[in-house]
Amino acid sequence: MTLRVAVVGGGPAGIYAADILTKSEVDVCVDIVERLPAPYGLVRYGVAPDHPRIKEIIKALDRVLAKPEVRFLGSVEFGVDVKLEDLREFYDAVIVATGAMADRDLGIPGEELSYGAADFVSWYDAHPDVPQSWPLDATSVAVLGVGNVALDVARVLAKKGEEMLPTDVPPHVYEALKAKTTTDVHVFARRGPAYAKFSPLELRELNHSPNVEVVVHPEGFDVDAHGMAHIGTHKAQKMVLDTLANWVGRDLEGKPHRIHLHFAEAPVAILGDGSGVTTLRTERTRPLGDGTVEGTGELTDWDVQAVYRAVGYRSTPLPGLPFDDRAAVVPNDGGRVLDLDGSPIPGTYVTGWIKRGPVGLIGHTKSDAAETVRHLLADTRPTATSREPGAFDAYLAERGVDVQTYEHWLRLDQHELATGAAQDRLRVKVPTREEMLRVAR
Repeated sequence: MTLRVAVVGGGPAGIYAADILTKSEVDVCVDIVERLPAPYGLVRYGVAPDHPRIKEIIKALDRVLAKPEVRFLGSVEFGVDVKLEDLREFYDAVIVATGAMADRDLGIPGEELSYGAADFVSWYDAHPDVPQSWPLDATSVAVLGVGNVALDVARVLAKKGEEMLPTDVPPHVYEALKAKTTTDVHVFARRGPAYAKFSPLELRELNHSPNVEVVVHPEGFDVDAHGMAHIGTHKAQKMVLDTLANWVGRDLEGKPHRIHLHFAEAPVAILGDGSGVTTLRTERTRPLGDGTVEGTGELTDWDVQAVYRAVGYRSTPLPGLPFDDRAAVVPNDGGRVLDLDGSPIPGTYVTGWIKRGPVGLIGHTKSDAAETVRHLLADTRPTATSREPGAFDAYLAERGVDVQTYEHWLRLDQHELATGAAQDRLRVKVPTREEMLRVAR
């Protein structure tokens, strides 16, 4: 008997799980349930537009969606159009792979005046569920965090809008970026440069713009014994430190825009008035010798008109599933979802960031999915009561859900590629849900 599996979430984590299932020795059919009309999750809506190299992974993901054992069911929202108990009626197992799209909080006064990096990324990536406008009238901006998302936000804010024209951004994003007034972006890290989480390639690319120069400030640029030991066991972070060290104190070229990197400065408050942010207040930190830092009491006020939090993504609770609010994941044992008493919930699994938190790169996501699928195949037996191939389709039709199939996505994909080709660009995204559905139909 064919094993029926539903995967909730059409990003890399969910698609990898589907791929691994179809490559197993078990006869399976997999339906990927995705709330958006388009697949690929953060690869489509979380990667900066000026990083088309990273988006090449879509080609591999698309080959999975094209498999006869896999179906893409877009515009189906878990918890609204279908509940977990409903899926269990039609499928022998459910894998939840909904990722993490919310911003983590800092817990400092005035935080409500700041922007979340995830929200800004969704805007410039033309996510169909976010407004099309974004305020870009700040001359000086602060970005809090030292991961790749922080670099993406800083780079997009610092670059001239014309540099984004060759990318896949739709007209409203391009026009807004072209009109922005930002000249200086200040990126702040609580710890020293040995612990920066940038990838070496992302950091080096920061210096490639003809209009942006990177300024690494020497204050706080110290590496203690623990930091040296840390980079000694982390090759990528040693490469990052070497690049940063080469930039400290170098002569500036006089480019019109600047990205400033500040280390050992912890944000303690965001100040503002009725018109918005006026000041970011930071406290100089010092290392404690174990990789952590403490405040020194030395405060600095930075004249900025906008603050972006880029301190990590966070998963959100899902209807019908337990949730560990502190860790921001669904409690699980190797992908097996655990109830509040610690016992596995039959036929229910997680993979990706909702399983392990928003850490790691694409390679981690693939190995993560392999672990979950291995446990699923060891556990699962046919339990679905409505096993006919069209039973779930009929259920959604009765509820009036306008399902977007893989064929619909291909039409939308071809439309975006054709629009881009006409403008000598790779792709131009369709930005609204309504237009995406119209084109797909």
